[in-house]
Amino acid sequence: MGKILVTGATGNVGRHVVSQLADAGLEVRALVRDPGRARLPVEMVPGDLNAAETLEPALEDVESVFLLWPGFTADGAGEVVATIAKHARRVVYLSANVPELAEAPTTHYHEIEQMIRHSGLGWTFLRPGGFAANTLGWAGQIRQGVVRWPYGQASRSLIHEKDIAAVAVHVLTSAGHNGATYVLTGPEQLTQAEQVRVIGEAVGREVRWDDQPPDEARDQLMAAWGDPTFVENALRTWEGFVTSPEQVTDTVRRLLGRPALTLHQWARDHAADFS
Repeated sequence: MGKILVTGATGNVGRHVVSQLADAGLEVRALVRDPGRARLPVEMVPGDLNAAETLEPALEDVESVFLLWPGFTADGAGEVVATIAKHARRVVYLSANVPELAEAPTTHYHEIEQMIRHSGLGWTFLRPGGFAANTLGWAGQIRQGVVRWPYGQASRSLIHEKDIAAVAVHVLTSAGHNGATYVLTGPEQLTQAEQVRVIGEAVGREVRWDDQPPDEARDQLMAAWGDPTFVENALRTWEGFVTSPEQVTDTVRRLLGRPALTLHQWARDHAADFS
């Protein structure tokens, strides 16, 4: 098996992809902005997806790429995909399972998927739903005992980042996944208010949910994210999950031969982050 390049190697998913590939004894290279600061147990090469010309050295002798695109737009992605296609044979792209992909295919996830489809690369798309790790955004409020956020009854099937990484590693290291799109979720639906309760139980703290008016949340999210389209999409998605909960898939079980990890497990793994 040829060398595997992992982008986003220091992030929530990427660091697990790196460690799981390394544990399996495979030849893996990590693309990082600053090798001097990154602490990874593999070969590291400096590079930045926002500067496609920096990818050439990182792609030397690489057969497969795990691609995680930074940012909220596809600006510059075409050049990156073309550069990857000059060197590698296949790419596993961490996309997203968002309603827009089916209803109004205009998200940057869809744009990058289309670029990859037309690149000549062999490809597999991973479309996770809600990340359990996104609840880390509530950490400060959870420490105070009250989470004030919109749409407490929005129900999601959050997935552990270890499961996303495990599926990525499985796809990167086994045959039969070319041209496949995998929707990945956790094993259960929980409302946002229930998610807070589960995290509180894991850290030994009673946490109350306080439903925030959407208009107030919009101003808060704009200050934090700065992208009005992304904010509106997020609010619309959460509102939709109140009446149409995020579906549960069995993809993790089918591919890995075990159930997906629960939010209870994720919360125990991250208890220190909420302490």
